[in-house]
Amino acid sequence: MEKSCYIIINRTKGGELFMAVKILSDSACDLPDDIIEELDIEILPIVVIKGDEEYLDKITIDPKDMYDEMRKGAVYKTAQIPSTVFQEKFEEIAKSGDPAIYIAFSSGLSGTYQTSLIVKDSLKEKYPEMDLDIVDSKSASVGFGILVHKAGKMAKEGKSKEEILKMLDFYVKHIEHIFTVDDMETLFRGGRVTRTQAFVGGLLSIKPVLDIPEDGTLRPIEKIRGRKKVMGRMIEIMDERGGHADLKNQIIGIDHGDDLEGALKLKELIEEKYGCTDFIINIIGSAIGAHSGPGTLSVFFLNEKYEE
Repeated sequence: MEKSCYIIINRTKGGELFMAVKILSDSACDLPDDIIEELDIEILPIVVIKGDEEYLDKITIDPKDMYDEMRKGAVYKTAQIPSTVFQEKFEEIAKSGDPAIYIAFSSGLSGTYQTSLIVKDSLKEKYPEMDLDIVDSKSASVGFGILVHKAGKMAKEGKSKEEILKMLDFYVKHIEHIFTVDDMETLFRGGRVTRTQAFVGGLLSIKPVLDIPEDGTLRPIEKIRGRKKVMGRMIEIMDERGGHADLKNQIIGIDHGDDLEGALKLKELIEEKYGCTDFIINIIGSAIGAHSGPGTLSVFFLNEKYEE
């Protein structure tokens, strides 16, 4: 894996010099490449598996190709980031002396967060001065990405690690995920919903609406017949959960399982209803898409306004 280049930026705060915080995350955050590059965020790839072949999300597998194969019946699985990858990266951070925050994929959906904690703990004796915090995002895809994006922006602006961690604590508690999938069988194969939930979801063109509650897991909340009605209901849920959270001035996240037309239609509905102007829109990467499948649509927003 390519070595990262740590750029130490000396800034002044209260007359004292301090180093910029390094932000790390994993590929389940589904941020667009231009944002990752602009904010110097380092992304660790989740492992994607097809048969006997292993791929690194966003490096050796393209989500569009994966969705094309899934439409033909291919089944993909995922594996968490190996502990050796965390060990190499965390040692690099420890040796650099830089403050850093690793924002992890939801512990309710992956073992990645727990593995990162174990690796960090194993390095404490060797590197007692290592300045690394690990945050459980309890989020997924661009909802997770909104947290990482905000952390990256704050780090670039020279905010302290404590300020960024305070923001992340708020965002973890208040980020909403509202999404629908075309085929719940994909979620079932990945172990994300029960057989009964998948069976009911497949009846009579019923489209499920799901969210991610406070424990960071997946939860089917409603069943709607037809794609158009599902989109309308997603907009209504935004109002029910975020109507008092100044949606107009938030960054709204939208992602899609190779359905850009659907994503743009959802964006248009949100613009018309709430007057929103700032969006992060991206295709769902292979780490999430292996479980959600083609045709997934999601919207992400805060249910309370964050006060800087």
